[in-house]
Amino acid sequence: MGSSAGGEAIRQPEAVDIAAGKRLYAENCASCHGADLGGQPNWRTPGPDGRLPAPPHDETGHTWHHGDAMLFDYTKLGGRAALAESGVEGFESGMPAFGETLSDQDIWNILAYIKSTWPDRIRNVQAERSAMP
Repeated sequence: MGSSAGGEAIRQPEAVDIAAGKRLYAENCASCHGADLGGQPNWRTPGPDGRLPAPPHDETGHTWHHGDAMLFDYTKLGGRAALAESGVEGFESGMPAFGETLSDQDIWNILAYIKSTWPDRIRNVQAERSAMP
């Protein structure tokens, strides 16, 4: 996960549609992560089922701490599968896989929308993390 065969980091393509991403976010993500990207209450504390509530995707959350490859895989494969691919086992993630309902371009559009809401400083930090192979 996270690198192409040539060792380059997987990054968001240049051709994205932020307006489509906003619409797709509202249709597929807002029910858990909030229409305002604010996440669920107490998102840092596991619930009775052992799962963490959906985190915010605005600058108050940790989404921007991850590179594009992780964000893409987490969305496409679902949390548990994406973490397992990176060697993390036994983490109970509530994030479902969207790979069968959203195209790769749809996922990139959603991620581009989320990133478009962040302040420049945070976008720059996340872009630097995405550039790391």
